[in-house]
Amino acid sequence: MAIGIGRREFIALFCGASVIWPFAARAQQPERMRRIGVFMNFAAADSQSQVRIASFLQGLQESGWTVGRNVEIDYRWSTGNADSTRSDAAELVALRPDVILASASLTLAALQQLTHTVPIVFVNVVDPVGAGFVETLSRPGGNITGFTPFEYGTSGKWPELLKEIAPGVTRVAVIRDSMVGSGIGQLGAIQSVAPSLGMDLSLVGVRDDGEIERAITAFSRAPHGGLIIAASPSVAVHRELIIALAARYGLPAIYPFSFYVTIGGLISYGPDIVIEPYRRAASYVDRILKGEKPADLPVQAPTKYELVVNLKTAKALGLTVPQSILARADEVIE
Repeated sequence: MAIGIGRREFIALFCGASVIWPFAARAQQPERMRRIGVFMNFAAADSQSQVRIASFLQGLQESGWTVGRNVEIDYRWSTGNADSTRSDAAELVALRPDVILASASLTLAALQQLTHTVPIVFVNVVDPVGAGFVETLSRPGGNITGFTPFEYGTSGKWPELLKEIAPGVTRVAVIRDSMVGSGIGQLGAIQSVAPSLGMDLSLVGVRDDGEIERAITAFSRAPHGGLIIAASPSVAVHRELIIALAARYGLPAIYPFSFYVTIGGLISYGPDIVIEPYRRAASYVDRILKGEKPADLPVQAPTKYELVVNLKTAKALGLTVPQSILARADEVIE
């Protein structure tokens, strides 16, 4: 016997299904895939690139973004060549990402010339207001915001700490990139302090390995020398050579960041620019992907500066690290 369904029962069943089906369809649909561009200031194979990218990816994951599930990432790498940096920036913008992470001033400048609409989050850009990247730190005002590593005034601590750990130093070679605006600001802070410490300054450029080696070799021929290494991506690219030359010629040296000291540098003073800023940048990328505007996200500075000392390097240089430094050190490498 056939079983019939009355009109009233059919309407009830249909209405119930119409409520359930859309929810089921939405549950089965994949998440919307978003696209992030990443423009790094180190080569892809550089260990610093790997650590920084890992920190950024961890920050994204903590905010619910997983590569391959709801986000894709396109990478470009810069080692300081202006022409290739501009070309790579153009390729990245042409991919039409939802947001771009830019590491350091050179990559950011190249991107800024190409787009005023794609949101950009920078890390490790010194003086973004003076460089014209943002209007103010509290209200960036455009499509760019991010995280700055330090103020120029902190560079004045470098000659003070170098003199404290190596009192005999009276001649100092400052290794810096003269083509980067932040290099000028850092040098000014160093020059304002050095005379009161009895230090005469010399300047060393970083165009290539040959220039660095010739300059440091010539500088080392006179006694009582030391080195101050200013912060810039182009200097960091040559970090292993600089540390090796300092060791070869017995030159006490102070560096801007701890990753120099972990591979053999003597002492460093500066913020963490490897892990913390990339995690914080991931939080800004997350907020932008969820609808916030870079113009409304304030540029942030580091909250802590670290003093790191390598006792093995000090011993090799014949230096006894004073207790005043050991007591203040955030990390002491044996």
